[in-house]
Amino acid sequence: MLRSLRFAALFGGLILSASALAVDVDAASYGYPLTNPFEATIATTPPELRPELPASDDIHQSDYSLTLRPEREFILPDNFWAVKKLTYRIATQDHTAPLIFLIAGTGARYDSSLNEYLKKLYYKAGYHVVQLSSPTSFDFISAASRFATPGVTQEDAEDMYRVMQAVRAQHPKLPISEFYLTGYSLGALDAAFVSKLDETRRSFNFKKVLLLNPPVNLYTSITNLDKLVQTEVKGINNSTTFYELVLGKLTRYFQQKGYIDLNDALLYDFQQSKQHLSNEQMAMLIGTSFRFSAADIAFTSDLINRRGLITPPKYPIREGTSLTPFLKRALQCDFDCYLTEQVIPMWRARTDGGSLLQLIDQVSLYALQDYLKASTKIAVMHNADDVILGPGDLGFLRKTFGDRLTVYPHGGHCGNLNYRVNSDAMLEFFRG
Repeated sequence: MLRSLRFAALFGGLILSASALAVDVDAASYGYPLTNPFEATIATTPPELRPELPASDDIHQSDYSLTLRPEREFILPDNFWAVKKLTYRIATQDHTAPLIFLIAGTGARYDSSLNEYLKKLYYKAGYHVVQLSSPTSFDFISAASRFATPGVTQEDAEDMYRVMQAVRAQHPKLPISEFYLTGYSLGALDAAFVSKLDETRRSFNFKKVLLLNPPVNLYTSITNLDKLVQTEVKGINNSTTFYELVLGKLTRYFQQKGYIDLNDALLYDFQQSKQHLSNEQMAMLIGTSFRFSAADIAFTSDLINRRGLITPPKYPIREGTSLTPFLKRALQCDFDCYLTEQVIPMWRARTDGGSLLQLIDQVSLYALQDYLKASTKIAVMHNADDVILGPGDLGFLRKTFGDRLTVYPHGGHCGNLNYRVNSDAMLEFFRG
């Protein structure tokens, strides 16, 4: 695999510096233009440097629903009708082909922009593609999670595995040659645990598994993201909120352009304008996005389990009920708060105790180190400047994966996944 990655990179005009432990892509020859990790995370890749992909209308795809937790019909309020069943998307070829499962990142649904991009990439390469929501997404928690308290990765992986089995059962006549698995961000961590689970259950016998920008120590990653919300931003005071500041910048940007153009290149183009966000503003934007994901998780888990931390257990929620007061309360609870108030008590009640450090080890890649070190079918692609990494995380990946780890110098958190060089490397890995 190392040889094929090197050849692919050299043919693409790259020079690789290969250590004994990893493939390190040389910064000077990489060609990715955004060296600021916050900017890369938000704006991703300039449109002209992305691969050419098919339009959605040119893909044979449909959405399907699964009934996995029928008891939720009676637990969830009526206005949660849309998430009482789990929806997924499948794109199919008209011939026998390998099938690849895509697992979305923190709080993201099956149709997230990154999952959509990866679907188009692999569909064009000839794969059947299944897009799955993250176990931490609003819809997955409601419709597929047994305990409706995501955060214990082994249990999340078991829920995900059951979803995958149900998807396969729903398409018995689809001609599949072999199975592959990938995920980005938290979805990459889930993919590692799903792969380990499949070693004993053997429903898929995944031929190859690719982890894209996974958290190594999950607690470190969520702490890094939670801290971004606390960034001090110039221009924010008692009379001007962060959202008003960003909205003002966007308004002036569109006024200067003379028209409103909402497309996937907007943020990159916006960051090249005079209205671009500062480092502090970008950090807070990333952190705020993560805080909303944490709020969704905390609210949904509390509601389903009737814990009364955010929503009073007997409070009547109907179709016209405003959820704004509960959203405000949930936004006050960051991911650390969610772990402390909901995950750890549930985990301790079901495992007869255990410390926070034990939980952190169990939900991170540490728990799978021996398996990941020995399993040659699993590879990792990561960025040296990823904002979710902490001290020692890249060292752990180097020690565990050796030459199955590719480290890119720039890209922030998943910002370079739609860069042509990265997409070529992803395809080359699965082609093998």
